[in-house]
Amino acid sequence: MGPMGHPGIEVITSFLAGSGLSAASIAEQREAMAGMAADAPAPPGVVVDTASLGGCAAEWITPEGGGNGGTVLYLHGGGYCIGSLDTHRALGARLARSSGTAVVTLDYRLAPEHPHPAAVDDAVAAYGDLLATGIDPARTAIAGDSAGGGLTVATLLSLRAAGTPLPAAAVCLSPWVDLTQSSDAFDRVGTLDPMVSRAGLDLMAEAYLGGAGARTVLASPLFAEDLAGLPPVMIEVGEVEVLLDDATALADRLRTSGVEVSLTVWPEMIHVFQAFPGELLPEADRSIAAVGEFLSDRIGRPTTGAGPG
Repeated sequence: MGPMGHPGIEVITSFLAGSGLSAASIAEQREAMAGMAADAPAPPGVVVDTASLGGCAAEWITPEGGGNGGTVLYLHGGGYCIGSLDTHRALGARLARSSGTAVVTLDYRLAPEHPHPAAVDDAVAAYGDLLATGIDPARTAIAGDSAGGGLTVATLLSLRAAGTPLPAAAVCLSPWVDLTQSSDAFDRVGTLDPMVSRAGLDLMAEAYLGGAGARTVLASPLFAEDLAGLPPVMIEVGEVEVLLDDATALADRLRTSGVEVSLTVWPEMIHVFQAFPGELLPEADRSIAAVGEFLSDRIGRPTTGAGPG
């Protein structure tokens, strides 16, 4: 990192400093995140429909014109403690437009009111509901950011253990997969990350774990004994975020287990940078375009060839 920082990141850093997102209590953080989402206009280019999946509220975000037949179950970030359908509608819409697939976001139960494994149970139940409606697992992906990225891997492991047909792909944006907060990245880039801190993650990990050990596999899937048999995983992460090592270690573990994995570390980028406007961060649009291409390749209906399309 040279002396001249990324102008968009500088704008975001000063905005975050006054946003209340780094507040001491989970209740205050929820309020700050909800306030940021409250004024958001309806995202363009998609149709949004409310639904229920796995006993939780959900939203179908479908590209105008109907999409290509693929379905992405999207698990939002927020440390398992904050975040909602409102906070991730815009990101879900960008992914739907980019991939041409329907994106269904899930309002899974949050800690501390509902500690581990409530989030995993809800995601597994939601996926089961999708399959029960006749959606083909081969045309399905699971994706998520931050805690939702960790939850994506935990959900895959839970489905694998149950013998449920797995989705065809998974996407993890800045995944949180190690709730011990013991990686070197906290010391290397902790002062550069404007969004996430070890103290903040420790607070949320304690709330989510509810007394379970921090290495519990479905909370910290980095510690799974074996990740074999999972579908291809795309991992996108920023260079200056404390979860960088979570992402790179997850990629290494997946590769070692024989899973097809693509990892991109974006220079100068911060935690879940894809959630910020492309006008500020052109990299956000580029990452979302790459994720969209991955998803449409894996789960979109082929546009050529014989047979009804």
